[in-house]
Amino acid sequence: MQHLLDLTLEEFRDACVANDRRPYVAEQVLDWIHRKGTTEFDAMTNVSKSDREWLKAAFVIFRSRIDRAQVAGDGTLKILLGWDPPEEHSEDHSLPQAGQSPPLQQTETVMIPAAKRRTACVSSQVGCPVGCRFCASGLGGLEGNLTAGQIVEQVLRLSEEEGVGRITNVVFMGMGEPLANDKAVMKAIRILNADWGPAIGARHITVSTVGLPKAIRRFARFDLPVTLALSLHAPNDQLRRLLIPWAEYSTIDELTSACQAWFLASGREITLEYLLLREVNDRTEHARQLAKIASTLRARINLIRYNEVKGLPYQRPSTVDVREFQRILRRHGVNATIRASRGRDIAAACGQLRHEARKQQTES
Repeated sequence: MQHLLDLTLEEFRDACVANDRRPYVAEQVLDWIHRKGTTEFDAMTNVSKSDREWLKAAFVIFRSRIDRAQVAGDGTLKILLGWDPPEEHSEDHSLPQAGQSPPLQQTETVMIPAAKRRTACVSSQVGCPVGCRFCASGLGGLEGNLTAGQIVEQVLRLSEEEGVGRITNVVFMGMGEPLANDKAVMKAIRILNADWGPAIGARHITVSTVGLPKAIRRFARFDLPVTLALSLHAPNDQLRRLLIPWAEYSTIDELTSACQAWFLASGREITLEYLLLREVNDRTEHARQLAKIASTLRARINLIRYNEVKGLPYQRPSTVDVREFQRILRRHGVNATIRASRGRDIAAACGQLRHEARKQQTES
């Protein structure tokens, strides 16, 4: 069956017409899903019984299962989603033979509450190809790309949880490198932004990339005014290559040049994300180097305190050091903020919940 959330309104209408259904059925169904929060075809009372039977035979709304859900003391919600292989690939020779267990594909999505906002942090891939040394997402490598529908489904899964309500913001800061799956990410953004969909404003959507200059330049041609965030994490190429393996393929100068092209095309300020690792990249000289980089761009810096991952050697910096790092940046005229740490009591950092779940499965 086809994943309904992977379709735009126009594509859904075409499917209706191709199956001798009225095109307005598409509007009716999407209104039930995105306005009324209904994910059961039988509950769509203004859709004819005949159309509902066809929909149930042809489409599935949710492809995922909730393998685990945790709520932190600060209200942060984290969900571990399990994905079964699509049916159309069931004869693929790469799948396990009879008697073998299928590969367990899981992704994480997080809801972060703040005042009137409900921010969904979504994944774009199963695992991650980048392999940042400090991150749990890439510990198992890349297992595959998510479809646009699977990305949209993460937002709906969060919004249907008790007490969450409407998602107001979306950040592509979960598992995976969004610009390594840019076609699916851009289609998902269009669906999330559409007035017939969740209708999340484009300026409330942020795409975070570790840095692919050619992909950033391509993304600069995207016609929706989303926000771009560059995960820099080091102020010089030597240190960045130690922390981020993909940094071997591009220099900081090349990245800032691509970000400048983004700004000229979109008029949107860049956010530089900087994860502070104790006694690794949080020293005075690092702050000064980072300030110099920021001075070449229309950018603000988001400082992030590291959430420790079991088995990895990196530590969280002290509050004193973080404040001093910010002070140096501001003294050099840089707009630098410190991101509030959320959900530390439920392993809310990217990839942690999946990593811990897999570890428990291995040990059991």
